[in-house]
Amino acid sequence: MRTRFGRAWGSGLSALVIAAGVLAAPGAVAQSGTAHDVAARGGVVHDVAARTAADVPAGYYDSASGLTGEPLKSELNDIISAGDQLSYSEVWTGLQASDEDPANPNNVVLLYSGESRAKNLNGGDVGDWNREHVWAKSHGDFGTATGPGTDLHHLRPTDVQVNSIRGNKDFDNGGSQVSGAPGSYTDSDSFEPRDEVKGDVARMILYMAVRYEGEDSFADLEPNDAVSNGSAPLHGRLSVLLDWHDADPVSAFEANRNDVIYEQFQHNRNPFIDHPEWADAIWG
Repeated sequence: MRTRFGRAWGSGLSALVIAAGVLAAPGAVAQSGTAHDVAARGGVVHDVAARTAADVPAGYYDSASGLTGEPLKSELNDIISAGDQLSYSEVWTGLQASDEDPANPNNVVLLYSGESRAKNLNGGDVGDWNREHVWAKSHGDFGTATGPGTDLHHLRPTDVQVNSIRGNKDFDNGGSQVSGAPGSYTDSDSFEPRDEVKGDVARMILYMAVRYEGEDSFADLEPNDAVSNGSAPLHGRLSVLLDWHDADPVSAFEANRNDVIYEQFQHNRNPFIDHPEWADAIWG
């Protein structure tokens, strides 16, 4: 059995405030929790478990029923490869919708810091937010090409300087705290996001490994249990990512994001948000 990650999730109730219907650190938007966490959006409170199940289109995953291992991975690839692709410039609009702050529709929530920042502060200057490739674009050398380089399911808004600190590092536990992203850590070869989005990061990496299987002239992307993967089409550390996936369940924010990408932009879904048990069925 895999162990859960051990960092503390907060410094006590005195450091917490209510934001979007759940507890959050001051200046941040809470994004994760159990299946009974709720988040307000449009004045309606949604239960995570009910929302995740209810918003999956009827029949979407029927062909994957009962499968495990490589057959499941292959069938999910067939299912989620059907959809639309964005240009890199269109990603700005996509992120403004998919990562909108449920408490402030003028803002987006930054992945690694949890900060709510104005949508119009997108760009490349200090104080801006930009487009973070969670599966580092050098891991497989796809850059910003339409396809893996523009796939909203692994692109998230992040502070420009924090994005630079993460660079193309693999994911693992440990290191020194990242300036501008409380709860995130980094060392010479890896990056550890804050606890509230560890599961999000894991599910994005697993999505990319299923979606891009060496078709469409792009590399076959695969997770492995290493760091310092460089330009190889590999991303790690898989054992740690699976721990994070278990320990940080799908949140209301993450489930809503999956819906927005499916309904408004790419018309495909992240299966590990809809069916978290499939991570173990393939890699467990």
